[in-house]
Amino acid sequence: MIGRLHLLKIVFLSLFVMFGLSLFAVQSNPRFRVIAFYTARNDLAHISFVKEANDWFEDASREIGFLYESTSEWDNLNLDFLAKYDIVIFLDTRPDKAPQRRAFEEYMDRGGAWIGFHFAAFALTPSAFPQNWDWYHNDFLGCGEYKGNTWRPTSAILRNEQPGHPATLHLPATFKSSPNEWYSWQKDLRKNPDISVLLSVDPSSFPLGTGPKLWEIWHNGDYPVVWTNRRYRMLYVNMGHNDIDYESRTNSELSCTFDNPVQNRLILDALEWLGVK
Repeated sequence: MIGRLHLLKIVFLSLFVMFGLSLFAVQSNPRFRVIAFYTARNDLAHISFVKEANDWFEDASREIGFLYESTSEWDNLNLDFLAKYDIVIFLDTRPDKAPQRRAFEEYMDRGGAWIGFHFAAFALTPSAFPQNWDWYHNDFLGCGEYKGNTWRPTSAILRNEQPGHPATLHLPATFKSSPNEWYSWQKDLRKNPDISVLLSVDPSSFPLGTGPKLWEIWHNGDYPVVWTNRRYRMLYVNMGHNDIDYESRTNSELSCTFDNPVQNRLILDALEWLGVK
């Protein structure tokens, strides 16, 4: 019995050392470097997503060998800081200060890479997040202002429109997403020659949403949810709003975004596409 326990200790210590060496190797010589910016205030669903995303990206970084760091300090959005990273992620909001915005635009113009989730594209005038950044919302994202949304957060069947694209290469023709609050936009992305829609809501999803307001349930229409701008190295992903139990005031999490292996494949392949030059 003692010999068996001793052997188990040796195996455990060996695995621990191997894990430590592997983690050190990733940190000292990562395949690429990722920095995520977030705010994580006000909306509990967005806060939930940010926490989940940070944990998921940390795990993914160890699995495929990249460096992942995150910060809520938006003043780090400057060229000296960004020069250390291959991919910038906006997890929930966008920068508000003019110097931060100028630095991000120059970073992208110099060939930097970006992934934005859900609320990172939100803009509505008047609101706390007005459309006061034309380059970002009109030229870069191409969607303009927020127009509407579904409610409650609901799974949708998503259609792979570009199966040959590096980010969607390993996705099926259609798949079921994690629950999400889906956005619609002021501008028609299909009419923008720079925009390539990768995923959209498949008609089999309708009706999408449960209300209670009638306009929060979509019965038809064209709704791109993942796209890229060919002029930049970027990807916008509309997913990023977990379902929260607001009604009974428990505020408990009712869904997770990253519990979907097919959907996760999109993010992993996007990281490979944008991070490995």
